[in-house]
Amino acid sequence: MRGWTNLSISNSYSPVHQPLLAAERARICDYGRRMADDRLVVGSSGNISIRSGDLVAVTPTGIEYADLTPDLISVIGLDGRHLDGAPPTSEVPLHLALYNSRPIGAVVHTHAVHATAASMLVDQLPPVHYMLALFGGAVRVAPYATFGTAELAASVLGALGDRFGCLLANHGAVTVGANLPAAYDRAVQLEWLCQVWLAARTAGQPRHLPPGELARTTELMRGYGAAGRE
Repeated sequence: MRGWTNLSISNSYSPVHQPLLAAERARICDYGRRMADDRLVVGSSGNISIRSGDLVAVTPTGIEYADLTPDLISVIGLDGRHLDGAPPTSEVPLHLALYNSRPIGAVVHTHAVHATAASMLVDQLPPVHYMLALFGGAVRVAPYATFGTAELAASVLGALGDRFGCLLANHGAVTVGANLPAAYDRAVQLEWLCQVWLAARTAGQPRHLPPGELARTTELMRGYGAAGRE
């Protein structure tokens, strides 16, 4: 969900700052429309960000993805200062917590149907398929906290750890990567994995991978697929 919360705003930027992160802002527009087309979000929900040095380009609050233009994409500092574009998503605390905790280049937050449904049922996505290896191991569920809060940011950091994706209880999913293509690929894969598990669960008790297999496939997958493009 996107809205405005607890950030200091600076409208005193110089005209030379107008093209801040121009390429990153255009890329967010492209992936935002793709995210809507792939049904990973509804309306203006969810958000995307890209880090470049000490700056972050991030989707704005309350604007439909079809209506996004590069000048509307918000640019903020790692300290939360608003430098350019429209007011940013309410989930800025989450994005900044992730960027300040580990060396990643992009964050994708979705409200996809199957990921959200799965987040209501378990504390960890069961190891039903080897593609979980793309996330560096088991995908955990972050305990529920109100959107846009420091509590939610802390919950996600705890669930994510050194992995590349987690579910947010009764909320959605977050995936990260060295770049936006990698983070987005993981968002798509996580939604597919949740859909597969939920489909199997409606028919019976899904079988899990053999003990140790997820750890083995995680090692085998390093260096190709989404991880390989990082």
